[in-house]
Amino acid sequence: MTALLTRLFIKDYQNTKDPAVRAAYGRMAGIVGIVCNLLLSLSKMLTGWLLSSMAILSDGLNNLSDATSSVVTLVGFKLSGRPADREHPYGHARYEYVSGLVVAFFILLVGAELVRSSFDKILHPEEVFFSLSSMIVLAVSILVKLWMSVFNHKLGLLVDSATLEATAQDSRNDVFTTSGVLVCVLISRFTGLQLDGYVGLAMAVFILISGVNMIRETMSPILGRAPDRDMVREILQQVRAYPGVLGTHDLMVHDYGPGNCFASVHVEMDASGDILESHDVTDQIERDFQKQGIHLVVHLDPVITDDEEVNELRRMTAQLLASLKLGLSMHDFRVVKGYTHTNLIFDVVLPYDCTLTEDEVRGMIQRRVEEHDPRLFTVIQVDRSFVG
Repeated sequence: MTALLTRLFIKDYQNTKDPAVRAAYGRMAGIVGIVCNLLLSLSKMLTGWLLSSMAILSDGLNNLSDATSSVVTLVGFKLSGRPADREHPYGHARYEYVSGLVVAFFILLVGAELVRSSFDKILHPEEVFFSLSSMIVLAVSILVKLWMSVFNHKLGLLVDSATLEATAQDSRNDVFTTSGVLVCVLISRFTGLQLDGYVGLAMAVFILISGVNMIRETMSPILGRAPDRDMVREILQQVRAYPGVLGTHDLMVHDYGPGNCFASVHVEMDASGDILESHDVTDQIERDFQKQGIHLVVHLDPVITDDEEVNELRRMTAQLLASLKLGLSMHDFRVVKGYTHTNLIFDVVLPYDCTLTEDEVRGMIQRRVEEHDPRLFTVIQVDRSFVG
């Protein structure tokens, strides 16, 4: 069904990197979500009202919130597809994250209302009337939500959309909550136990937890989360494969929304080489990444490679850093010789999960260097890793 809808309603559906095609996927997902959730919501709310079942009514309200969420998703994809302008030179792709945040707040509002209604039902229980029609409505709802979960998950993978993945997760949650309602009605029918309010309360808590998790997931890219490790690995491997590149450091990746990635990296090249040739290599790197949808800025760092004493000191310092077992790396290594001592000047990259202060790290490195040679002093700039 997903493949059929994709072929019918999305032109050039295989070109998922195209912003227009990506917007079309989001538009189709939003429309399907609105239609399905509205039909489910109306059927459940009518059934819950006729049978006086708070659990079924709550499930219907949850589907109504899902329909509203689909509207927000639809609008979010529409706004995120707008081109860059004077006020927003990096584009509007982050609207997709904002729409996910709005969806999460809708879920929290629905969950809070269900908590209130369920407590009222617990304090003032009413008999839940059993009917075959209610069983059919709930069973069909489970099947529809299961299909919607698979549908949104497939689309989310195709266009790399966190919003569609969140929608798929929400549909999976609905499968569990509706299954709980179905079990509640059956228990009431065969045992006479009035668990309606308690099941409604459990569903409300489940919905609130889902809303909080969704807020956490959508806030992370807005605040500026660390880039995907596989993406970082691929960028570094590709850059280091170019002729003349000796090493890389200070990679920064900025996410301005799906398909709108900006990055910068320092590339080390032989200081004795032709500067025009080195510059041509860095230009080629930028052009190649531009074709892949990554706006990469490359900074050229010249490295002295023909001074054996400097090379030996660099190797020694790198080994000392490795012996600290803190995950440290270094770059921009220079040596300044004096009459009584020699300064080793370099930058150290400190992982964010390291609990030591910058002064403590400098002190540990200096002590190790002095143990190797008391005439060596370190001048260290401590950086934090931007790629995790």
